[in-house]
Amino acid sequence: MVAVTDGLSPAISAKARLHVVTGKGGTGKTTAAAALALALADTGRKVLLVEVESRQSIAQLFDTPPMPYEERHVASAANGGELRGLAIDPEQAMLDYLEMFYNLKRAGRGLKKMGAVDFVTTLAPGLRDVLLTGKVKESVVRQSGGKPVYDAVVLDAPPTGRISRFLDATQEVAKLTKFGPINRQSEGVINLLHGPKTAIHLVTLLEEMPVQETIDAAGELADLGFHLGAVIVNRARPALITESQIRADGTVDPELLAAGLRAAGVAVAHAPALAAEMADYAKRQIVQAENAARLDKLDLPRVELPDLNPPVQLGELKELAACFTGGTS
Repeated sequence: MVAVTDGLSPAISAKARLHVVTGKGGTGKTTAAAALALALADTGRKVLLVEVESRQSIAQLFDTPPMPYEERHVASAANGGELRGLAIDPEQAMLDYLEMFYNLKRAGRGLKKMGAVDFVTTLAPGLRDVLLTGKVKESVVRQSGGKPVYDAVVLDAPPTGRISRFLDATQEVAKLTKFGPINRQSEGVINLLHGPKTAIHLVTLLEEMPVQETIDAAGELADLGFHLGAVIVNRARPALITESQIRADGTVDPELLAAGLRAAGVAVAHAPALAAEMADYAKRQIVQAENAARLDKLDLPRVELPDLNPPVQLGELKELAACFTGGTS
């Protein structure tokens, strides 16, 4: 275990050991999860970044070969920190489960050859989520020499549309098993996910639909007893246009702009095109401000990530990670 240093944004709880990152599809939750994991590692922590949707997103973001079902080093970090990655495969997670609780490693291999594992996880989709969250829990609580193997685990979780069902799938299993190893495992997962060591962060864009889905998901998760972390606003555009530069009808005066271009030594022929670009930017700026105000009702800390066009490169990922450190919120 390396020494943990300060430096996290106040929006990110230093006490949380499991950071669940969710958001509406297309908001960049995977990129945000990777940036958060890298930021945690930069504070001197040993961090595990976990994905559960079989998309090999970690490998793509960190420019590494596709990841097998094992924890792999993906990046070294500042202050002695380290970031490792894990792409969980539901089938392998089920075999782990059988071996861990029933010592059925050989039988599990037989089930795999017969296709029984695929059959079971397809027949009972909720079981897939139970296996995935169970593996995440094992990563969080695993110890070596009496100390946690990881200082923090970051989960690139399913989107907000199904995050509640995903996180609470184990509740249904617990209702069916009143005692024994399955019940104990279920209770352990439930206690971790609903406890103070877990923080659920919501990624959004400052657009109407993502913001509304974020607000709805925050309410549902809070009602279910989960601990909410930060709202992560991705691809936030800076306010570059002032009210004085825009006319009442929302357009820019090209003659006034042309005068400014002459003063700057720029060809005035660009004035009409630049005026149209400024007007469009101003409209988006207003929409951003309106949706940022809607998010205020959540009363949650906020982290803003700059507008970087996908796909995000490793160097840009480090730039995003810096938004989670140094008091940025």
